[in-house]
Amino acid sequence: MSLAYTERLKEAKLLASTGSTGDSYGSAMAESINGLYKAEVIHRKSWKNRAEVELATLTWVDWYNNRRLLGRLRHTPPAEAEKAYYASIGNDELAA
Repeated sequence: MSLAYTERLKEAKLLASTGSTGDSYGSAMAESINGLYKAEVIHRKSWKNRAEVELATLTWVDWYNNRRLLGRLRHTPPAEAEKAYYASIGNDELAA
């Protein structure tokens, strides 16, 4: 794990979710979403500056969470499905 990552966790008073030999990309889920992000956003064009990449990233994350339709969720966006799930189990605080 990088020293900067470890120091940032300490500053934020957080515990690392990785082992001493692991890194933050250790799970298949993280690798999968990072690959998808790179293919759909980063490698599609040349970027003029960091701000342009940051805006494209925020736009993609918003789409990925709030507008992307998933067949296994009955063609519902993930955020909407999550909200409905928490409402169905009576946890309106998490559903908001």
